[in-house]
Amino acid sequence: MTEIRVVLVDDQQLVRAGLAMVINAQDDLRVVAEAGGGAEAVALLARTPADIVLMDVRMPGMDGLEATRRILADADARGLGEATPKIVMLTTYDVDEYLLSAIRAGASGFLLKNAPPEDLLAAVRTVFTGDAVIAPSATRRLLGHVAATPAVHFEEDPRIRLLTDREREVLTLMARGSSNAEISAALYLSETTVKTHVRHILAKLRVRDRVQAVVLAHESGLTRPGAPDA
Repeated sequence: MTEIRVVLVDDQQLVRAGLAMVINAQDDLRVVAEAGGGAEAVALLARTPADIVLMDVRMPGMDGLEATRRILADADARGLGEATPKIVMLTTYDVDEYLLSAIRAGASGFLLKNAPPEDLLAAVRTVFTGDAVIAPSATRRLLGHVAATPAVHFEEDPRIRLLTDREREVLTLMARGSSNAEISAALYLSETTVKTHVRHILAKLRVRDRVQAVVLAHESGLTRPGAPDA
C-alpha cells in the first residue's frame, strides 16, 4: 500500500491537531510535518518530501495563497516534476474570490474547514491520484465570473492550438462544468476514452490537473458568449 505523506499548514495548533488525528488514523495516510504559517511552510517544503499539503488560506504574515505560489515555483525551479506536492486549500469561507485565487496560485483543491472528515480524506486521496477536488458547481461559478468579463480581455493561450478538435471539444465541456460522465454522453464516447482525452489535454497544456485546465480554457475565451459550441 502506498503511503500518502501529508503536511499540515495552519496558524491554529488545535486545527492542526484535529486534522492530524483524523489523517494518522488511516492506514494509507501519514502527517510528516506541520507548519504554523506561510513562510514556515515554504521553508519546510523546501526540505521535506510530501505528496499533499493541506494549506489554510488566511494566516498572519504570508497567507496560504502566496505560500502556495512560492512552494510550487520552488518545486518547478528544482525540477521536481511529478514529485511536486499537491496543495489543497482549506478555508472557513466559501468565497469565490478565494476559490479563483487558489486555483490561479496552483492549488489542486479547495475545501471548507467544516467539511466532514470523510470528505477531507477523500479529497486527499483524490488529489494524490492527480484529479482535483473542486465540485462542478464551483466550476460553474467560475464560468459565471468569466462570462461577465468583456471579450476584449480574452486571449487564446498558444497551448490551446496543440489540441486536436476532439480534445478541444472535451476541454470546452470540462470548462462548462461537465463531469466525465456528462462529456461521455454529450460526445457519444466511453468514459475510458474521455479520461484518455483528459490526460492528453493536461499533458499538452502543461497543467497540473483538471481545474488548472478549466481556468486556462476560461481565460482563453473557450466559454465566452458566442464561442463555438463543442
